[in-house]
Amino acid sequence: MNVPPTLRSIRACLEGAIPAIMATCAPDGTPNVAYISQVVYVDEQHVALSFQFFNKTRANILANPYASVLVLDPVTARCFRLHLRFLRTEAEGALFERMRAQLAGIASHNGMAGVFELKGSDVYAVERIEPVPGEGLAPSPAQLPRADLLGAVRLCSQRLARCTTLDELLQTLLAGLHQHLHVQHAMVLMLDAQAGHLYTVASHGYTHSGVGSEIKLGQGVIGVAAREATPVRISHMTHAALYSHAMRSSLGQSAPAHEIPYPGLPTPHSQLAVPLLSCGRTLGVLFVESPLDLQFRYPEEDALVALAGQLATAIDLLQSADEATEASQEAAPAPAPRGAPVRVRHFAVNDSVFVDDTYLIKGVAGAILWKLLRDHERTGRQDFSNRELRLDPSLRLPGVADNLEARLLLLQRRLQESDTGIHIDKTGRGRLRLRLDAPVQLEEMAGS
Repeated sequence: MNVPPTLRSIRACLEGAIPAIMATCAPDGTPNVAYISQVVYVDEQHVALSFQFFNKTRANILANPYASVLVLDPVTARCFRLHLRFLRTEAEGALFERMRAQLAGIASHNGMAGVFELKGSDVYAVERIEPVPGEGLAPSPAQLPRADLLGAVRLCSQRLARCTTLDELLQTLLAGLHQHLHVQHAMVLMLDAQAGHLYTVASHGYTHSGVGSEIKLGQGVIGVAAREATPVRISHMTHAALYSHAMRSSLGQSAPAHEIPYPGLPTPHSQLAVPLLSCGRTLGVLFVESPLDLQFRYPEEDALVALAGQLATAIDLLQSADEATEASQEAAPAPAPRGAPVRVRHFAVNDSVFVDDTYLIKGVAGAILWKLLRDHERTGRQDFSNRELRLDPSLRLPGVADNLEARLLLLQRRLQESDTGIHIDKTGRGRLRLRLDAPVQLEEMAGS
């Protein structure tokens, strides 16, 4: 018995690899046929078509809301005819931004980057899906959709469920993506809503980690995914400035302009950014990319959305556990620092910190490091708690979702990579210790 096709079963036809053909009809019965760049899966009953030009197709739809769209599976060459009814046009929001990002990829892939412009996302109800007669082609094994994605998600999920620290959680996720989903390049970024940017806390597959590199909210596929709280996927080569790599701003006129290099691929052909959502809040973004076309299709997007949801929930739970319990462990007294003093400068304008004239970190992480060093200089303290950091008004942590653990992890990684002789060690849940290999000389720099 033949099973009627559903939108989900033919999602391969909606990847944008081959333009769809749209037929409309004028009020006087005159037909019009045109190619259309995008037919995007919205849900089981709706698709969205790209509205790019004020043309005959648009005029026909506004006068007569019914259309027929022919879509083609790029692997099997099987065709399906979608019978649609126009509902509305969305010119902003998650769906519009997601389609605009994808259109940028399609445009540059076809050499039309300066021509295509999305004016709106036209949402249609799918009233019927009609298979077009024909046998189609037999896909090669390499072209078949992965049959083990659900199993891969299960394996990753089981490993994530055993993690007890943020560092372990992030490393386990990235290792699972590589081992079970064959993702070669990935990173996790956390959102600093107050500053309006995301900062990299973990990465895999790059020549340098890029920990601490920043992307503005709304910039690139990563920034758009965070701002709109929706997955953003590009399956074709794109060099469009808005949706390729986003370079972070300089530190400002009052401090030397240094930046942590972004770790992304120089010429990505496939990109997928998935927001980390928990309790309706965006905590950050899981980002994957590949130098090959069509590496992340709808099934891979489904898998990463599921894992991103578990990751976000786990981050929230770890933060709650950190607030509830601050168990310390006995630690031997650290040896007195020796050798020539290390010069540490702090610029109050943006809490940027430089060690021996080399840029280290800025923002909340920079403010935390400066507090620890300053308290150590004044009183000799080495041990601190997350709770006291949260209650310190000088750090300007937000009242909700401060992501303190992520900021501390970022600071730890930057100190490890920069080899400054300054270390921050966890000594228990909600406890940390400052450890110095050499004396430090602190300098507060004026800023406006």
